[in-house]
Amino acid sequence: QVQLVESGGGLVQAGDSLRLSCTASGRTDSSYDMGWFRQAPGKEREFLAGARWSDGSTYYAGSVKGRFTISRDIALSTVHLEMNRLKPEDTAVYYCAAAPVVGGISQQYRYWGQGTQVTVSS
Repeated sequence: QVQLVESGGGLVQAGDSLRLSCTASGRTDSSYDMGWFRQAPGKEREFLAGARWSDGSTYYAGSVKGRFTISRDIALSTVHLEMNRLKPEDTAVYYCAAAPVVGGISQQYRYWGQGTQVTVSS
């Protein structure tokens, strides 16, 4: 079992930046790739970014590429999502997740955090 805990959400204004963090605990001896997703009210869960734990390779959805950056801290078993130039349409609950192999489909991910709310005001 792997437990994931997100932090860093909050209320910001359009154009601001925010950094989310996700710390893993439990069976972190088995390496899992990590991903960030978000879900806005009435919408499906959307893949944002993923990172391969072994070599740090990163993957992004087109909608956030260039604005969001995923990074990992191996020593702290933590993955971050740096979000820049935030827009009101970025308002959603943000989730981190762990998968045997990184990908853009939520069903690939075995463990999920509880989510953290990000609200961007105009």
